[in-house]
Amino acid sequence: MTSQQSHRKDEHVSLAEKFHQPAENSSFNQVRILHQSLPELALSDVDATTKFAGKQVAYPVLIEAMTGGSEQTGKLNAQIAQLAATVHLPMAVGSQSVALKQPELAETFAVVRDYNQDGLVIANIGAGHNVADAQAAVEMISADALQVHINAAQEVIMPEGDREFYWLDQLAAIVAKLNLPVIVKEVGFGMTAKTVQKLMAIGVKYVDLSGRGGTSFARIENFRRPAKEMAYLDDWGLTTPESLLEMRKLSSRPVIVASGGIKTPLDAVKALALGADMAGMAGEVLHHLITTDYAATVEWLRHWLQDFKRLMLLTGSSTVKDLRKQSMVFSPELESFARQRFISLE
Repeated sequence: MTSQQSHRKDEHVSLAEKFHQPAENSSFNQVRILHQSLPELALSDVDATTKFAGKQVAYPVLIEAMTGGSEQTGKLNAQIAQLAATVHLPMAVGSQSVALKQPELAETFAVVRDYNQDGLVIANIGAGHNVADAQAAVEMISADALQVHINAAQEVIMPEGDREFYWLDQLAAIVAKLNLPVIVKEVGFGMTAKTVQKLMAIGVKYVDLSGRGGTSFARIENFRRPAKEMAYLDDWGLTTPESLLEMRKLSSRPVIVASGGIKTPLDAVKALALGADMAGMAGEVLHHLITTDYAATVEWLRHWLQDFKRLMLLTGSSTVKDLRKQSMVFSPELESFARQRFISLE
């Protein structure tokens, strides 16, 4: 018999596709990078490799947490793992909390190592879990790193969600005791500088800002409510560009993953130009797997990554670090946000 949690996994995938947003609606459209007419580069000069979570990866792109916990999402995890291995990208699984409660579902997550034996694979649990749970999640998939997601807004809107959020002590213990990188991740509501400062104070060295603009768990969870009465929270939280601007207020920064609304290679380039170390993408990968097939998704992602390199060339960037040197122009709305938050755009 399918449990409520396992059924919810299938619901989330179905609703993520139902509410999939086209690239034209991206919050990254509020940022423009100035064209370089004289890049003085050949495409063969462009090196997109970078180091993340202690490993060298082919591109600064992470296939984000999405699936696992049901028969359907286990099959998707297998495809995502094969995809990540084929194009040499790091990947994360979806929340493993369900498998900690129902061990028979562990294989829907562990399957990723069957198809991606040598790649960078990231485990995932919620912030309410203890060190033992964190270790179990890591061991379940032989993970190289752990994402701990903080999702208060999602839980509040979720009909059966949690209502207590005392997380810092548990997070501090996980960071201190786990002998691998721990990435604290939002789930589509963004982070302020103050939030990241609190995380850094307990030893967090990696954050995933996950801003509004991609998969909307506010919309998904409200749709699951019988009366669907919380639609007014659809635009709750900071966008990913706003979250990245917030990081400019910090005197020192953790390693930053920017996810939430990354759809095109240009979105990823803009995220890195705004200060991210990695760009994370989930919904767009899921959309292609659902609406086409595995082979077509591989072809799409290969072209996507090649276009990322072409855009590096057009910005005069031979390395990923060069992307941070770009001149940018911001929309009046984003400029107003920066001004009200006392953030320099220079």
